[in-house]
Amino acid sequence: MATFDLLARLPIEVEGYELEDRDRTYGSFTRASTIVHLRGGGHEGLGEDVVYDVLDQIAHRDAGQAHDLSGHATLGDFCEFVGELDLFPGEPVREESRLYRRWAYESAALDLALRQNDLPLHGALEREPRPLTFVCSTRLRAFDEEGAKSDTEPIRKRLAKYPTLHFKLDPENDWDADLIAEIKELAPVDVLDLKGLYRGTPVDVETDPELYRAVAEAFPDAWLEDPDLTEEAREVLEPHADRITWDAPLHSLADITALERKPRAINSKPSRFGSLEELMSIYDHCEREGITIYGGGQGELGVGRGQIQYLAALFHPDSSNDVAPSGYNDPAVPDGLPQSPMDPQPSATGFRWAE
Repeated sequence: MATFDLLARLPIEVEGYELEDRDRTYGSFTRASTIVHLRGGGHEGLGEDVVYDVLDQIAHRDAGQAHDLSGHATLGDFCEFVGELDLFPGEPVREESRLYRRWAYESAALDLALRQNDLPLHGALEREPRPLTFVCSTRLRAFDEEGAKSDTEPIRKRLAKYPTLHFKLDPENDWDADLIAEIKELAPVDVLDLKGLYRGTPVDVETDPELYRAVAEAFPDAWLEDPDLTEEAREVLEPHADRITWDAPLHSLADITALERKPRAINSKPSRFGSLEELMSIYDHCEREGITIYGGGQGELGVGRGQIQYLAALFHPDSSNDVAPSGYNDPAVPDGLPQSPMDPQPSATGFRWAE
């Protein structure tokens, strides 16, 4: 039986929904987030819309309850119905945002269906969550400081409080040999996100094969995520080809099977895949093919963070999951954060990590 079938058959009763903003400002950068409250039968299911563009988020909230989501016999029926809706009142800034929003509604529906049936996610899937290994993803360049240079202070601040922490880092174009050596001396780096496929975003990195070579050689055990495989970059990375992984270009199982080489690992961001069925098919495929999955987040500010931690604890708890508790991304680096590996914290019912 496909994993999605275990969820699709769950009965569900939907009466309506509400939207709640959950925005946060970091310096001059605002991360907008909207929580979907899906209600029915005296229960509430929660999901999080992680669409990046603030204007798309505002339009979503302003539209209010634009769709009649009531009815539906099973979770599978509801997900099929949502997949046919246009959840944007106007054209989104980015086409892939349609998948992120679909995930918000389907994850809320999963939470609601499980609560209505008095089940936790792991009970419905017939597998137990395990202690969750995670890494901290932090940038070494400030978003809000024009002309800012890469600096190891963000690593040092976190290691001062959490000395066993591992990292996922984004190599920048100003990383020189001294900085790379300093990072190597400071901290274990599990993933290097080369961000070679981003264009027109605040995190763009100009393709630099020599930077690829330098970090690949300095961190021989790190995954090399999303390189821009120009002819020169391909030649530089060929000795490290088995460490190349993908994230940004993956929105479906078909995208994975169409890759030039079968990867040893992929980054799975559930909201990138949009639907529960697509995500579960990817879990099934990677398990059959022996492909390692490490989880990734999209700046969740609410229930979405716990949901991706829950999924990682069920399907890939031992990999370099970029799903650290949100406090690790706080510039203040709070005391008392859970450390890796983190004990499972599923709620008694539903698709939520316990508060």
